[in-house]
Amino acid sequence: MVYEDEKDYIMRIIKEMVRVLISLALGRKYVQVELPKENKYDISRDKMSKWKDLIDSGNVNEAENMLLDNLDYSDKEDLAEAVFFYEYASEKGSDFLEKCNYSEGEVLEGLKQLALHWGCESVLDLL
Repeated sequence: MVYEDEKDYIMRIIKEMVRVLISLALGRKYVQVELPKENKYDISRDKMSKWKDLIDSGNVNEAENMLLDNLDYSDKEDLAEAVFFYEYASEKGSDFLEKCNYSEGEVLEGLKQLALHWGCESVLDLL
């Protein structure tokens, strides 16, 4: 069983990892703003709509597999989309993720793997 304070801690780590990785990918400070849900994850090459639909329908693992199978770690936009993927999944909440056989821990692990593949090991020191 996961306690509320542990869930909050994981969410804070996820949000910080997202902020740092997006700032690195975009080359400028990333400040999360609250946009309407339908516009929040619009990206120029928006693959997110396909991933969001899969996540929303409970197929988080399938969506993550698609993401990772097509991810070009040398492309900053691909990296940003991957980070936004994990952020979107985490915002669904732990109860939803657990029903989908996924967890906030897997979100955090995915972000860590992105940092490692992208050569941002120092970001992991923040944890």
